[in-house]
Amino acid sequence: MQATNRQMRDIEGYIVDPADWNPDLAVKLAEEEALELTDEYWQILNFMREYWLDNKIAPDVRHVTEHLVKVYGYDKKAAKKHLFSLFPYGYVKQACKVAGMQRPRAWSTG
Repeated sequence: MQATNRQMRDIEGYIVDPADWNPDLAVKLAEEEALELTDEYWQILNFMREYWLDNKIAPDVRHVTEHLVKVYGYDKKAAKKHLFSLFPYGYVKQACKVAGMQRPRAWSTG
């Protein structure tokens, strides 16, 4: 395999192959989205990566919300509010991109 001949990101900036993701790349992607990754972000990003490794698909927002409820004790409404306060331009636009997910085809960009 020749990684040099392979495009790492698509035209919208999403990683083509989530296996190419690493924490340094996450920091770069976050900077492009004007986000500074703190522990709160890493809690979400690490969960998303673990979910992807187990299922080979990006978790949807309800999976992340359930994770925040179960592990960090948020109530469901507060968990979703917290998630969108961290990623104000949307789960797909920012969280999925920074976590190294491919842009989900079935989800809108709006």
